Amino acid sequence: MLTPERHLIILELLEGKKVVKIQELAEATSSSESTIRRDLSQLEKQSKLKRIHGGASLLQRIGEELSVIEKSTKNIGEKDRIAKYAASLVREGHCIYLDAGTTTFQMIPYLTAKNIIVVTNGLTHLEALIEKNVKTYLIGGYAKQKTRALIGSGAITSLQNYRFDSCFMGVNGIHLEHGFTTPDPEEAFVKSLAMQLSQQAYVVTDHTKFNEVTFSKVAELEEATIITNEIENDLLNEFLEKTTVLTALHLQHFSQNS
Repeated sequence: MLTPERHLIILELLEGKKVVKIQELAEATSSSESTIRRDLSQLEKQSKLKRIHGGASLLQRIGEELSVIEKSTKNIGEKDRIAKYAASLVREGHCIYLDAGTTTFQMIPYLTAKNIIVVTNGLTHLEALIEKNVKTYLIGGYAKQKTRALIGSGAITSLQNYRFDSCFMGVNGIHLEHGFTTPDPEEAFVKSLAMQLSQQAYVVTDHTKFNEVTFSKVAELEEATIITNEIENDLLNEFLEKTTVLTALHLQHFSQNS
């Protein structure tokens, strides 16, 4: 079977099933698994699909954005481990920015450093931070219903009054060429500004966001350290050429020593 024929079959199967395993593709195309892996790599470079462990999945639509409720039910265990490790990087007396989002929200119970100050645009974060007696500033702006984030010109004006030791950001896409992206241009601008105002920027996200691209650019990869749960070795090596990636190995070592 010619390569274009295999690629067509792979994409048709993906369109119907959303996620397919390498073994399924090998059987459907009468090809070896090594051939399918090469095909998936080629198709991923063409932004036709996303490789996942043992197979491939459809890419997220460029402008698609899930609500806070929808996000909060996905990959809960992974997000919790990422959040716990990220919170351990906050030192006593730090001033930090917590971006709106479900993984950054899960950091809050683990913020144990004393005398910290948190600035956030996350409406869902506010009560949890107050309950922990964390000194908290909520920036102004327009309250976006879907993500419960404060955005717009009011958010930008308010945010410019602060400077941070570190910021912890959520994104919808992480891509070798396109960097960090999110669907909403206004939300992207708030994220970008918070990163510029921080001495150290962290992007906290689970593995599902890798090789995804959404509508609005937030920053280049080298502008932030990525904290995630897992990433395949070949892909990890590619990302390490551009930025620092803290993965499951770091999280596991932290868990064993905490």
